[in-house]
Amino acid sequence: MPAPRGRRKSDDYSHCRPLFDELAALPDAHPDRGRLRERLILEHLSLAEHIASRFSGRGQSRDDLVQVARIGLVKAVDRFEPAQGSDFLSFAVPTVMGEVRRFFRDTGWAMRVPRGLKELSAQLGQGTTQLAQTLGRAPTPSELAAHLGIDVETVREGLLAANCYETSSLDRPAGAGESAMTLADSVGEVDARIELVEDHETLAPLLRRLPERERAIVMMRFFDGMSQSQIASRVGVSQMQVSRLLTKILREFRDQLTL
Repeated sequence: MPAPRGRRKSDDYSHCRPLFDELAALPDAHPDRGRLRERLILEHLSLAEHIASRFSGRGQSRDDLVQVARIGLVKAVDRFEPAQGSDFLSFAVPTVMGEVRRFFRDTGWAMRVPRGLKELSAQLGQGTTQLAQTLGRAPTPSELAAHLGIDVETVREGLLAANCYETSSLDRPAGAGESAMTLADSVGEVDARIELVEDHETLAPLLRRLPERERAIVMMRFFDGMSQSQIASRVGVSQMQVSRLLTKILREFRDQLTL
């Protein structure tokens, strides 16, 4: 198919309504059906391109999205029934968008989504297309629920699952301007105790090798923040003995860490 010249305004398609009426009136084997069908597809190519552009930046190439949108357009032209009373755009837009969404579903989701939710998403897409033909607009969650025979919360869950096609990069700017923080800069904060992790992992085996009383003294002094006098009172020795024990233990630790 040739590339579209550009996006039409919605009222620029009004001349196509008689063509749809003419196509619908022709028998399936009529030689003019192919000509009319092709003309209607060509007339609406800009619509497919516009819809494809709405899904850009989600990990798929623009050319692929345009081709998929055109496939959806062809399906919309073939399925549209003017006798239903709705205009073609009201039917074509959800049909083309559903085709593009199915393309994303089939080529992979950005997040792990249960298979049941993927199937629900596909079911909602089909229901949306069917209701759009009858209503002449996109259906509400309540209308979809009634049409599919499921509850509204399930419909909302399925619509929410569709957002898992894409995730935002943590390197994306969180604001405007060249100096704007990225999303990664705005998420979480630095834990001031993170530097202590390595020290803890290094000292843990040395502490385990100490006699029980000496290990208790070290824990009370450096982990519980007790003074030497308080430790002496707790252990039942003099403050001088506590000081000498701590000096001896720390010297041994230092010697072992520098080996």
